[in-house]
Amino acid sequence: MESLRWCLASLLLLLSLCPIRGAAYLQERKNYIVHLKPRDGGGGDDIEEWHRSFLPQVATPDDAADDDEGPRIIHSYREVFPGFAARLTDEEADALRTTDGCVRLYPEVFLPLATTRSPSFLGLHLGNEGFWSRSGFGRGVVIGILDTGILPSHPSFHDDGIQPPPKHWNGTCEFKSIARGGCNNKVIGARAFGSAAVNSTAPPVDDAGHGTHTASTAAGNFVENANIRGNADGTAAGMAPHAHLAVYKVCTRSRCSIMDIIAGLDAAVRDGVDVLSFSIGAYSSTQFNYDPIAISAFRAAERGIVVSCAAGNAGPEPGTVGNGAPWMLTVAAGTMDRVIRATVKLGNGQEFHGESLFQPGNNSAENPLPLVFPGADGSDTSRDCSVMRDTEVTGKVVLCESRGLSGRVEAGQTVAAYGGIGMVVMNRAAEGYTTFADAHVLPASHVSHDAGTKIVSYINSTSSNATASIVFKGTVIGSYPSPTVTFFSSRGPSKASPGILKPDITGPGMNILAAWAPTDASHTEFADGADLSFFVESGTSMSTPHLSGVAALLKSLHPDWSPAAIKSAIMTTSDFVDRTGVPIKDEQYRHATFYAMGAGYVNPALAFEPGLVYDLTADDYVPYLCGLGLGDDGVTEIAHRPVNCRSVKAITEAELNYPSLVVNLLSQPITVNRTVTNVGKPNSVYTVVVEMPKDVSVVVQPPTLRFTELKEKKSFTVTVRWAGQPNVAGAEGNLKWVSDDEYYTVRSPLVIPGKTEESSAPSPSVYS
Repeated sequence: MESLRWCLASLLLLLSLCPIRGAAYLQERKNYIVHLKPRDGGGGDDIEEWHRSFLPQVATPDDAADDDEGPRIIHSYREVFPGFAARLTDEEADALRTTDGCVRLYPEVFLPLATTRSPSFLGLHLGNEGFWSRSGFGRGVVIGILDTGILPSHPSFHDDGIQPPPKHWNGTCEFKSIARGGCNNKVIGARAFGSAAVNSTAPPVDDAGHGTHTASTAAGNFVENANIRGNADGTAAGMAPHAHLAVYKVCTRSRCSIMDIIAGLDAAVRDGVDVLSFSIGAYSSTQFNYDPIAISAFRAAERGIVVSCAAGNAGPEPGTVGNGAPWMLTVAAGTMDRVIRATVKLGNGQEFHGESLFQPGNNSAENPLPLVFPGADGSDTSRDCSVMRDTEVTGKVVLCESRGLSGRVEAGQTVAAYGGIGMVVMNRAAEGYTTFADAHVLPASHVSHDAGTKIVSYINSTSSNATASIVFKGTVIGSYPSPTVTFFSSRGPSKASPGILKPDITGPGMNILAAWAPTDASHTEFADGADLSFFVESGTSMSTPHLSGVAALLKSLHPDWSPAAIKSAIMTTSDFVDRTGVPIKDEQYRHATFYAMGAGYVNPALAFEPGLVYDLTADDYVPYLCGLGLGDDGVTEIAHRPVNCRSVKAITEAELNYPSLVVNLLSQPITVNRTVTNVGKPNSVYTVVVEMPKDVSVVVQPPTLRFTELKEKKSFTVTVRWAGQPNVAGAEGNLKWVSDDEYYTVRSPLVIPGKTEESSAPSPSVYS
């Protein structure tokens, strides 16, 4: 008892000597982005002190400073976003919300991460006269990559033939390990932020593979004999192989903190990048003044930076497109004409072409084997091979239903673990004809939904005698139809601004071969242990860097063009028909709508000479934002300057000088204005051509535009009306300006949304 009294007395004495720091000290601190009203005079050298002054003084002054848990202020944003990221208790957050000068707080959220054939498929060929050579392969342009980092020692990032960084470059390189490579004239900058910097000895090094893949797709240098076990063989190169790369590691292996993303954007603008490539998903329904990424991208575009963003992988449902602000280039994903073929042969003689990256020389499924479908009992877990029995699959080829965007390799691992010899993955109905070339662990083939239903019918018709074999045929060029839009590519309309057509453009995003950083956390090893320095990936994460590279080529050729002009050139020269002249199809092999593919499939060889462009400045977006009904405060938050919408002539979404037109047509005619700038030939004449269904009347005035000099601007009006009864299904077509010599065709999609495409109002915010 005496010892207990002594312990209690000692504890009381100790507590009396320790400063009591208040209840807030004991509360859990959470991460927030703090959005502030812009300060008069901009940032300044004391911006961190200004940011620190907003930390609530809820107890002692020490509570506003750093502590044992780390710095209270995580990031101080200087260039693209007025505010900072900090760790706050609930009490501190509540106090800060009521502080003068604070707009709102955004709790930390995490966003998901959304080649040898694609350059030639897009018409980029080596030669003295081609567009690729004339652009200098992107020489002098800096592409900023926001992703999982980079493996700088990869051969795709050698700097042979590449000039030193441009004079405007002001970035830094954080690589510290010479053994892993470092910066050179190709990779001129590399930084890591926040949680993305924790797991690496050299912070910007890629430990996921994703960042290396996207960086090499945008601007990887030429690498001969690139392939995966002999498949997809050729010379690998990014879209802009002589452009410079600046890498900002803002993502870990599986997620990207919104705080780190804004920090990366902020640093990239300060460093002097020309193009930003952003292969990260985003919310589809948040209005722009509640979206830190949209706000930051506005500032980047105002500085002359092209911001290329992934549309997202939430398709094929309508209204799922993200990164939908009109100052961003929003990229959908399409296929190419290359497949890595694995053909399924059934016992009744039917054959179905599928795909597999694993093409073993010793094929255990080459001869007919019993074929079973565990999902025949109707169980969802059995259909996708999550659950099965040894006696059911041992020594057999197993049919498994797709699990969606991922899980196909895992299904094969399960099949192999239960003794299966081979696997056929069949698409679900919504996935249509989109098939993945995966690095399976056993002989396998991924087939379409149509093929899968026929295989199921065969199994059901033969009782227990169904058989199948898998034959590997390697790389096949010329697959048809191509290109198509993938099932996973997010669709419009944009919920934040349904009157602007989104996505903007489609690029190659299916089974893309590019550089890779092998990692234990990803399936980059075949069953025989062969390692990989190149790998195949799919997603709008892959299509986005293709467009980032194309934007870099255009920036190199036309350094005086604005981001809006570059976007216009890309959109108005894109293809809306495939290589046979048939309209591009979606994943169901139906006519792809503009809400699926944007203006069309990118055609870089035409984009460098668009003839006319639809240009926009940062000021031009203000009347549009006022027309969205965001109010003075909402527009001010985006524009980074005070805006009084009562003194601005607000316009509708349809009236923004965008390269595409969305007209919400009811019973009355609607007239919108457009202005084009001549970037083609000084003396030129363009005549309008309208391609619309017969029940839509479109009148363009004037029908002819005459130019006498470069950079001359001409305006015209477009009046749209129903020629008969309104069509609830809506309508789609094209408005073209064709030069008299037919050298230029400037095409704009014209969309009348149907009832099924009407979008609900945007959510004010997912944040507090």
